[in-house]
Amino acid sequence: MPSIRKYTKDFGYSYSFGVFPTLELLTHRPEHVIKVVISPKGYKNHGIEEIQLLARKNHIEIEKSEGIVEKISGSENTYCFGIFKKFENHIEKNTQHVILVSPSDMGNLGTIMRTSLGFGYKDVVIIKPAADIFDPRTVRASMGSLFTIRFQYFSTFKDYQQQFPEQHLYSFMKDAKVSLEEASFEKPFSLIFGNESSGLSGEFRSVGTSIAIPQTKLVDSLNLSIAVGVGLFEAQRKAL
Repeated sequence: MPSIRKYTKDFGYSYSFGVFPTLELLTHRPEHVIKVVISPKGYKNHGIEEIQLLARKNHIEIEKSEGIVEKISGSENTYCFGIFKKFENHIEKNTQHVILVSPSDMGNLGTIMRTSLGFGYKDVVIIKPAADIFDPRTVRASMGSLFTIRFQYFSTFKDYQQQFPEQHLYSFMKDAKVSLEEASFEKPFSLIFGNESSGLSGEFRSVGTSIAIPQTKLVDSLNLSIAVGVGLFEAQRKAL
């Protein structure tokens, strides 16, 4: 049994802070759950009842402790968390991929996973160096989508290309060749987005079709998770 302490990246386990992320964990990845910790303050929450039922059904230990929940989550409004073993995952061929090149913000990464799943994209590619997909901040921002999507890290974009040569590539950049309003998308496709601060490097202009999201000059750029949401919606709507 792992000790319950503040998360660090070298752990072989992580935490799902909050009722809904923990429900998603127990629903989709019960085989990876080590323990569920519940605060007595949460017993009026209907979701806590569901968590206890799922935990008992899957023979998962339940620990009751208000102090541990608040200490580890850092929040008085967190009623429970699951402790789960990290797991490997792999994306599938001939599906639509969301590619994130060196995302650095845990919250953005989690939000993008949730947005991707909301638009029906289940395969997320992450090019290193990148944020930790198992960081509890990522897990919470994803609202448990981590436990449903398929994800895979690659050391370089070329490594990804070599493994998935059949994909039609679309790179989202400010100074792109084609406006999103005029773009069309051929399946199976991959939508490529860059880092929060620097975007994609210039070399991506020659990777497939580069696409620009129209915006006013009143802002320098869109937030990454917003840009991804816009791109996913339009690609889904226009896909051939």
